[in-house]
Amino acid sequence: MGMCATEPCKWLGPLGSHVARLIHPCPQWPYCEKRCSYCNFNKYIPRGVEEAAMRSCLVTEARTLLRLSGVRRVESVFFGGGTPSLASPSTVAAVLEAVDQASHLPADSEVTLEANPTSAPGARLAAFGAAGINRLSIGLQSLDDTELQLLGRTHSASDALQTLAEARRLFPGRVSVDLMLGLPAQKLGPWLQQLHELLGHCDDHISLYQLTLERGTSLFTQVQRGTLPAPDPEVAAEMYQEGREVLREAGFRQYEVSNFARNGALSTHNWTYWQCGQYLGVGPGAHGRFVPQGAGGHPREARIQTLEPDNWMKEVMLFGHGTRKRVPLGKLELLEEVLAMGLRTDMGITHQHWQRFESQLSLWEVFGSSQEVKALLMQGLLLLDRRGLRCSWEGLAVLDSLLLTLLPRLQEAWLQRAPSPV
Repeated sequence: MGMCATEPCKWLGPLGSHVARLIHPCPQWPYCEKRCSYCNFNKYIPRGVEEAAMRSCLVTEARTLLRLSGVRRVESVFFGGGTPSLASPSTVAAVLEAVDQASHLPADSEVTLEANPTSAPGARLAAFGAAGINRLSIGLQSLDDTELQLLGRTHSASDALQTLAEARRLFPGRVSVDLMLGLPAQKLGPWLQQLHELLGHCDDHISLYQLTLERGTSLFTQVQRGTLPAPDPEVAAEMYQEGREVLREAGFRQYEVSNFARNGALSTHNWTYWQCGQYLGVGPGAHGRFVPQGAGGHPREARIQTLEPDNWMKEVMLFGHGTRKRVPLGKLELLEEVLAMGLRTDMGITHQHWQRFESQLSLWEVFGSSQEVKALLMQGLLLLDRRGLRCSWEGLAVLDSLLLTLLPRLQEAWLQRAPSPV
């Protein structure tokens, strides 16, 4: 499960010229074979897909938004969804060609495809590689067939391991897998056994995601009706803590709250999100954040594309893009994102990175004199030093609670700041 799918597929203000030239497109394929019981993403189960029309519109919108962004170089592309491995390799190739023509896509750029085991046999994965994909994110989710059925997945544990083996053969060192935790009735011991089994098969990147019960999903309804037990948050927290330790012992670096890599196999695209880089959301329901060019100091915008595929395609054919909503981001909103996203990583927020977004208020000025923040520093949950502001190993596990202190402090400092000279 890549970030483009989970977040809504992310940021950079009017900074230095070298930053403004970089961007990360995130094309969305909105179709799935079936809706998983836990999923509330923008996805559709079609009787038939007019792929040629969808391909043409993805190409058109990618060109339009890249031109609007004014970027000269693309550092990564992430095909999310939906289930983008249901698209044909020729569609992927057409989008990548459009990106390269409209901007510049270097040969060594990271190009990721989200794939489900049942829609990605070996021959198909090879064809995606020939189309330009060089990294895979596999929605494995569980190695227990009963859990996979509960989640509404179309694959078995055996299917998942077979696809993983094929993916590693074709994309060595560039395969990520997702493992979920905190399912209804799930126990710590069996889940840890799954994680240990996965370590015998996986590549160099693993994402651990805790189940969130989303309103409108089948799992949410079953828990509400009492036909399934509610997930135990204490058990989920124990799974997360134990899982982190297991992965650390196996040589994985926890470089973000949910993401672990070894041998330098971090996701370039997702790192962009946590560093508040600009990204383009292309396709039905895609989300993006970038600074439109030629707008006379216009701030960064949060954009959402039209959700329903047929309506989105009509808008693209009429206007060149299907942007449904544009929301200018204020300076404080952007700084809140810089804080919340940066602290998700083990690197945290360096002073240099912070100054790219805010040149007047330093991290020391915002957080250094706060008694509440000093308490967190004394508890060993936060570090504020010459390098910057970051969570400790223990702090990463309780980031949400830390932000309850840090975000109000940022807001207070922003209101108290000296006005800029006219």
